[in-house]
Amino acid sequence: MNLPTPTAEEIYSAAAAAGMRPDPLLTISQWADKYRTLSQRASAEPGPWRTDRTPYLREIMDCLSPSSPIERTVFMKGAQIGGTECGNDWIGYVIHQAPGPMMAVQPTVEMAKRNSKQRIDPLIDESEVLRALVSDPRSRDSGNTMLSKEFPGGALVMTGANSAVGLRSMAARYLFLDEVDAYPGDVEGEGDPINLALARTRTFARRKVFMVSTPKITGMSRVEKAYEDSDRRQYWVPCPLCREFQVLKFAQLKWPKDEPEKAVYACEHCGQDIQNHQKQWMLARGQWRANPGPKWDRITAGFHLSGLYSPVGWFSWGDAAKQFDQAQKDPTLLQVFVNTVLGETWTMMGEAPDWKRLYDRRETYKLGTVPDGGMFLTAGADVQADRIEVEVVAWGRGKESWSIDYRVFEGDTSRQAVWEKLTAMLNETYRTQTGIDLAILQVAVDSGYATTEVYQWARRQGGRVLVIKGDVRSTALLGAPAPIEVGPFGAKLKRGVRVWPVNSGMAKEELYRWLRLDRPTDEDLEKGISFPTGYCHFPRYSEEYFQQITAEQLVTKLVKGYRRHEWVKMRPRNEALDCRVYARAAAARAGIDRFTDKHWADIEARLKPKPVEKLVISTSDDEAREPRDLTWLGGRGKKWLGR
Repeated sequence: MNLPTPTAEEIYSAAAAAGMRPDPLLTISQWADKYRTLSQRASAEPGPWRTDRTPYLREIMDCLSPSSPIERTVFMKGAQIGGTECGNDWIGYVIHQAPGPMMAVQPTVEMAKRNSKQRIDPLIDESEVLRALVSDPRSRDSGNTMLSKEFPGGALVMTGANSAVGLRSMAARYLFLDEVDAYPGDVEGEGDPINLALARTRTFARRKVFMVSTPKITGMSRVEKAYEDSDRRQYWVPCPLCREFQVLKFAQLKWPKDEPEKAVYACEHCGQDIQNHQKQWMLARGQWRANPGPKWDRITAGFHLSGLYSPVGWFSWGDAAKQFDQAQKDPTLLQVFVNTVLGETWTMMGEAPDWKRLYDRRETYKLGTVPDGGMFLTAGADVQADRIEVEVVAWGRGKESWSIDYRVFEGDTSRQAVWEKLTAMLNETYRTQTGIDLAILQVAVDSGYATTEVYQWARRQGGRVLVIKGDVRSTALLGAPAPIEVGPFGAKLKRGVRVWPVNSGMAKEELYRWLRLDRPTDEDLEKGISFPTGYCHFPRYSEEYFQQITAEQLVTKLVKGYRRHEWVKMRPRNEALDCRVYARAAAARAGIDRFTDKHWADIEARLKPKPVEKLVISTSDDEAREPRDLTWLGGRGKKWLGR
């Protein structure tokens, strides 16, 4: 049948109608494949974005698309997975396809600025469609600043979780919460930053929230809690040999001893070895499978992915095996491995060890002497109103430690006499098994009580004294020092003093883990098997010492709606625990956390018997900072004294 030829008017009308119809809305993964280009400034693989490179991100991004009924998307992940770039794809999509008010939150304002410069600016600069919508920041009234990007129909505001003002700055239809487990528990006294940010989305019926993070601590992890309340999806991949699906587990990795680069994955169904280069084939054919939690609200999608899924060329199974081997030698790296490789939370060992067990395994070495293996000394001093308590600790390879001495100096700490006793102890030496007398390299003194007196005494002693103060916000056991120029009562301090922040909770968790270590059997020791890393030796102290060193326990409290771990005294006295924590901080100042085999070998060689009677160590504030490699056995500013 012949159809009538359309008239020119009909053709023009049809073209006009087609031009007025909006373009079909893409999903975010489709948009990224079509429009996004990775910048050389921000990517190890610059060029067009390819979702096929990270196929597990497709479903996550599409849950953020307007066509999806999902309102909240949670991504709990390991490192080298692409979670942040997934969020950046969403930002580009919103600017181009679904404009509206959007807020992106980093842990701090400084991180938000850095992210804007290193990731968001390249995202816009490398995309022709985004450049056309976001004005050049150099033009007047462009609306394009470090923390704000305006575009037709909306704006992107970037802020930090540590800024209450930033979190209240605008209502937002789209909310991107990045690295939420690094957010502070309370922001400027106004409560949990996530709750503050979520409050900005309440007026929007079709809001979208994306929460992404590497998890941190069990019981405190925001992303873990959100994931548990979701439909809990995991990525199942087929074995290239038997085609059976499975979730990748670290327990299935295997490698020859001391050769982690040869790691392969053993299929849990057929048992055959899968090579790392076959991973990309598996990822391309993978599928997300849900296992909803009991509190799932049907509008929250949760995704969990470990670093084992990282694409070929990014983070290999051999890299994971290598990190695991390193963590076995240094337990302080184990939490990093669990968080960043497995993408799982770390359970803190906060339950106090059994003091009676520690008491029963006391050793017979003489108090005041340094047993074989101890190579340098630190001390920790706890200041009270009527006394100063001090523990001297010897440190050796693998952070093995020996309690050498524990003293209590009675006296009013507002008066000089008790401080003179502490000075006298600081100038004493302790003899090693090889007959060398070692002085205390560093002593850490808490400034939480009798602050003025601590400052005055420390300035008289020079660089051997570390003035410390507890700070749970510190990201390291021993943080960077802050210069203090004014004392607690407003008096100006002559020459000032440096105060070092100590995360005592981190130190206590480490110590409790060490106190639980089992002593090798006599048979093992005869075979040359050494004590485990961090093992603590004690002389024949009284029961009171062991009750004090295990006096605290980690408990979970609910503060302003946010779960927070706190160390709480379970017994009245805990000075021994504090002294040990301070001695550990002094060891960190000496550089023990960065010592290599070469450092230890050099110290051992220098501790061999010499024709000398006493070793005197002097330090000064102008010495090179971290790590102190302990070439104090003959190094700059330190000397041997002959007979």
